[in-house]
Amino acid sequence: MVFDHLAELARSARRITVLTGAGVSTESGVPDFRSPGSPWLVHKPIGYAEFLSGAEVRAEAWRRKFAMDDIYRDARPNRAHAALARLDGLGRLVAVVTQNIDGLHAAAGLAPSRLVELHGNGTYAHCLTCGQHFELATVRRHLEATGCALDCACGGFIKSATVAFGQTLPTATLQRAVAAAKGCDLFVAVGSSLVVRPAATLPQIAQAHGAVLVILNREATPLDPAADHLFRCDAGDGLLALLDGVAATAG
Repeated sequence: MVFDHLAELARSARRITVLTGAGVSTESGVPDFRSPGSPWLVHKPIGYAEFLSGAEVRAEAWRRKFAMDDIYRDARPNRAHAALARLDGLGRLVAVVTQNIDGLHAAAGLAPSRLVELHGNGTYAHCLTCGQHFELATVRRHLEATGCALDCACGGFIKSATVAFGQTLPTATLQRAVAAAKGCDLFVAVGSSLVVRPAATLPQIAQAHGAVLVILNREATPLDPAADHLFRCDAGDGLLALLDGVAATAG
């Protein structure tokens, strides 16, 4: 069976890094970006340079953000998120590096020390100047009452704590992701299209440092030819098999 082979790979691994993409959260009702008819294409995120260009643009960015939030406001962690949280408890997880901004890995109980949110987190906001934390409800109340984006008391712009198109990834976050790729003997990319850089570079960084590369995805990715093992499966099925393999040799 295909999942027996995946479980066997997990049994022999001692240091596992997992890269997760949108396919990990679709089972929770969070739409991915590239599927035909995706609401992300209707409420297309505004790029970083444009966000900074004017107050009206920032207000529109927030309107689109809240429209998307309403679509998946009831999303809860699914079996894939739960499997990774349980894997952490077995002592072989180096890190989960995620491209997702939905906060569901943390909601499933994955330890912050094991979680690298490469593209940030969409469940709160912060000031781009002073870094002050803002709850989304505060930003939304102001937008709906005034039609304008809320600015910080320091005069800085308040933005969702995600990395927008054209915005530089925080150096420390990228360094953690690269270190996780270099520090594993099994690298599992799951539910990711593997087209967005720098996330798409991590699997090959891991391979270059001796890791076995496993890709779990329902659709083809550009890195499929480079994979040591390729599985066409749902994220939940694949990660549960990975967990079963590790659990079989735990303790």
